[in-house]
Amino acid sequence: MPDVDAVDATKAAAVATRDEIIEAMKDVVDPELMVNVVDLGLLYGCQVDEQGNVTLDMTLTSPTCPLTDKIEYDTKYVLDTLANSVTINWVWLPPWTLEMITEDGREQLRAIGYNL
Repeated sequence: MPDVDAVDATKAAAVATRDEIIEAMKDVVDPELMVNVVDLGLLYGCQVDEQGNVTLDMTLTSPTCPLTDKIEYDTKYVLDTLANSVTINWVWLPPWTLEMITEDGREQLRAIGYNL
């Protein structure tokens, strides 16, 4: 059986970069729009400290989004092997708008029938 402290030390020693975290966040898909949160422009900020703790500033397309828990779960799931801990700060300023969607996100939305 592996030594738990050794596994934790290995995980902490390989601190992911900000770019690696953002790339992994492309696996978190908004369940309503079926486009990842990065290309939708929902990820406002990403900080990674020396211990591999990740803090994300994120927003939603609507403050009343009923699927916030799903996005939180998926975020923690995709970052599990990259981060020692994940904190999501839900922010509402600036308000999310369609202009925040990347060109890749626009193409994905067009592919499923949205007219942008």
